[in-house]
Amino acid sequence: MRKEDMTVDELIADIHACLQTPEPSAEAPVPPPKKKPALRKALVALGTALALLLETVLLLAGGLYGVMYVLAKGPSPTARDMFVRSVRETSAIGFLANLFFSEDEIQRITGGGKLPDYVESNSELIQIPTIAPDDTKPTGPVTDDWGLTDEDGDGIIIQEVAGEGYRGYMMVVLDPSRVIMGSVPQSYGAQGSTVEQYVRHFDAVAGINGGGFDDPNGKGNGSVPDSLTVFDGQIYYAEKGCRRGFAGFDSRHILHVGFFTAEDIRAKDIQYGASYGPVLVVNGEAMGPDILDSGVNPRTAIGQRSDGAVLLLVIDGRQVSSMGATFTDLAEIFLSYGAVNACNLDGGSSSMMWYQDKYLNSSASVIGIRPIPTSFVVLREGETA
Repeated sequence: MRKEDMTVDELIADIHACLQTPEPSAEAPVPPPKKKPALRKALVALGTALALLLETVLLLAGGLYGVMYVLAKGPSPTARDMFVRSVRETSAIGFLANLFFSEDEIQRITGGGKLPDYVESNSELIQIPTIAPDDTKPTGPVTDDWGLTDEDGDGIIIQEVAGEGYRGYMMVVLDPSRVIMGSVPQSYGAQGSTVEQYVRHFDAVAGINGGGFDDPNGKGNGSVPDSLTVFDGQIYYAEKGCRRGFAGFDSRHILHVGFFTAEDIRAKDIQYGASYGPVLVVNGEAMGPDILDSGVNPRTAIGQRSDGAVLLLVIDGRQVSSMGATFTDLAEIFLSYGAVNACNLDGGSSSMMWYQDKYLNSSASVIGIRPIPTSFVVLREGETA
């Protein structure tokens, strides 16, 4: 039939028939729909994850900034001072105080970095008893005059300490001749070592971190002491001074604490020692608030009782279960253990205590155990420097 002979209805029906898709034949199966490429799916998933991560980081950063702002600019001067002192005691995040205060304001809060005026430590207050020969040495648990018991007879007592907002460990070494400064001067300027590595290097049984070190932007390799250091009677970096304090043992194994020059070190016959500070206790008396006012941080410190027993203290920090301790907290702990003299050592991410093939405390460093240039190690029984 010709199109010109079709009715309107027939013409419309014919057009509809032409527009309809023909049914596929059995010989030509319909191909499945194309799948989204795997790479595209992965990119979409990665983009979504990154967006969520960025949003989370921004929220956390905003929340953290808000908390710091309240501490820094809130109504409490105590909270403000604690915040400023805490962050300024840390090389990696010390800049946070500058977000809210000028350098002059920070110096007023922290004391301006003026050098402390310490009382001379009296070495005559330390009376080290003669160590009994091996054949007369007690074989069972021994309790000392401070009520502490050496259960296994290895001459080392470990006790957990805790207070408001902090927890840590006190190590009491009954024989002071076993404690020396662990360091390798030949490695100064090359690479520092961890506390564990120093303990193993000296074939010792225990150790803690020691003095401070150059740490630009928190990225140092722990190889260069930042202040006066003494190893085996040799003085290193005397030109750098001793920061806010020095702790060192003389040839009689008596601990001296104070603010010393190289001449003082020689006059006192100090054989092993490191600088950091401040001094916490001198001649059985705690330092005043002008010296002990501080922030809250992980801490390491060293002291000595009147019978010569060495006190090694490490406090955990920057954790939910232990925020850290102040210098006042440290002084109170040492006095409770009978310390005659005590001095703060490097703290923060460096604070570590090693004993019986493991670390007793938890590292505050997010990058792992930090290398350091100096430590104090406890030699095996019968071994001396």
